[in-house]
Amino acid sequence: MPDVLRADGLHQDEWTLSRDEEALPQARPAIVPLALWQASADREGLAPWLPSDTVLDAELMATLGECPLIAIDFPAFTDGRGYTMARLMRERVGFKGDIRAIGDVLIDQLYYLRRCGFDSFALRDDQDVDDALRAFQSFSVHYQTGVDQNEALFERRLRERSA
Repeated sequence: MPDVLRADGLHQDEWTLSRDEEALPQARPAIVPLALWQASADREGLAPWLPSDTVLDAELMATLGECPLIAIDFPAFTDGRGYTMARLMRERVGFKGDIRAIGDVLIDQLYYLRRCGFDSFALRDDQDVDDALRAFQSFSVHYQTGVDQNEALFERRLRERSA
């Protein structure tokens, strides 16, 4: 089985990624295209991967909220729509499952992807795992809010001064 990166290291991945848009894979658990996942009568052991142009309306977000894992595809590292999708799932739905970044995922993105709610990362093949693990520690202070910090730095400082 291939490995998947998390902030605490490389882990064996139990999920198989299938990009086949016509048929469900025999092996489960599997990550499948969103349309195929939606059309499936039996979603046991299936998780959807969302293309970057997915519109997350309230109905879809509620349905996705029941999944153990959601994969969000980055067709190019310059496509930032996946960041928004992860943050919406965390903040609006309170999604507690695994959100995975797949596709053109580079080391430079990891720190920010994690701040937006991603838990696991399928790095592009040419990326170094040791460099990737160091990337999670790139910054020690967060100025802005994120799913991991709901107060901006100035708000934290004001609160600390008034205490």
